[in-house]
Amino acid sequence: MGNRSDARWSWALRAAAPGSRTTRLELFYDLVFVFAFLSVTTLTASELTPVNLYRFLLVLALLWWSWTGFARVGNACRADQGMLPLVGFVTVAATFLLVLSAPGAFQDRPGGLPGPLVFAGCYFVIRMAQLTVFGRVDRADPVRRRRFLLRVLVPVVATVLLVAAGTVRAWLPEGRFAVGLQLALWTLAVLVEYVVGTTVAWHWWVVVSAGHWAERHALMVLVALGESIIALGLGPKTGLPLTGPVAMAALLGIAIVAALWWAYFDTLAFALEQALHHARDRDARLRLSRSVYTFLHLPMVTGTIFYALGLKDLLAEIADPNTPPWGWPLGDFWGGVLFGGVALYLLSIAGCWWLAVREVHRPLLVTVAALAAVGPFAFRIPEVAALGVLAVLTGAGVTWETRSEDGRRRRVRQLALEEQLAAEAEQSRWRREHL
Repeated sequence: MGNRSDARWSWALRAAAPGSRTTRLELFYDLVFVFAFLSVTTLTASELTPVNLYRFLLVLALLWWSWTGFARVGNACRADQGMLPLVGFVTVAATFLLVLSAPGAFQDRPGGLPGPLVFAGCYFVIRMAQLTVFGRVDRADPVRRRRFLLRVLVPVVATVLLVAAGTVRAWLPEGRFAVGLQLALWTLAVLVEYVVGTTVAWHWWVVVSAGHWAERHALMVLVALGESIIALGLGPKTGLPLTGPVAMAALLGIAIVAALWWAYFDTLAFALEQALHHARDRDARLRLSRSVYTFLHLPMVTGTIFYALGLKDLLAEIADPNTPPWGWPLGDFWGGVLFGGVALYLLSIAGCWWLAVREVHRPLLVTVAALAAVGPFAFRIPEVAALGVLAVLTGAGVTWETRSEDGRRRRVRQLALEEQLAAEAEQSRWRREHL
């Protein structure tokens, strides 16, 4: 009897271990999110208005919730074993179709499938694929099995709200009321998933591998930073000359991306993972994984994409012969997106430091305040000059943050290096014995 149970478990799911890391299947899944971020950013940049910007945030919130659900699945079970690859492929296909339907998610476009219904249906498939895995894991526990329907009810309600939002413009005349009602229904769907979903699922969350959880979220930050580089690379259209202002803007853009990378990956990524490892108590670990990773990494990724959104057409505009040599004045709206994205990213990092290790990182907070204070003046100067101001403030703030760590950076990085060396030594020993 026990052997049959083991075989069934072996075919279906294999439990993850405390030392589990990110699998190749999860990296494959992340490729879809590279496409998702790029597509949603491009779509928003094509008609950037306050309403479209809010729509972008709503779509991004649901994309993030879909991704973090798959990250929880990969943390509980080995994503490349048993039935998980099939679940992963279904999720990849549904996510890809969801992104393709995003342009018509709020208003159906003629000549194709109903965009709002396709978006809602794909989202439902993604969430149900994840819950199917958790349902199979919990099938042996009578209490969890009975409460499983409560967990399923959350994405069902969210999907119903998305479907209702998609039909608003079919039975209401075009106008502010129709747009407001649609956005309200979308907002309610997001709140149902984040507030109710987090509360209901709290008893089921188990962070088996702190290393896997930290690595998955760090990779998504890297994907978002890559979006900024892609935005820089795709900015100048083919045939436009590489002028001095274009080269200067490209270098300044890369310098800002490098500073943002350094602010997260130099020390914070290691410190967060070590804090998660150190949290032995289940509730303490779950609070850290939920507050620091699930919630605070979302605005971090959002800030990075805002920055990419601000860069999207900046180089193309500067390279245009009809534009003044150093670009037009940035303007309040585009300036707010560009400067605000960097400020949101740095503020999220400061929040991670506070929640994880209870440290107030004043250089980051001062940099955010400086961006807010200087921004309105920088918005009145040419684009390349404004980008230079952003680069100077960001670089100075991150440099100050690094130099003011008072030995903590060395201790955190040394501990991470020792862990890496120990893991490599153990892997080398195993390979000598078995391969």
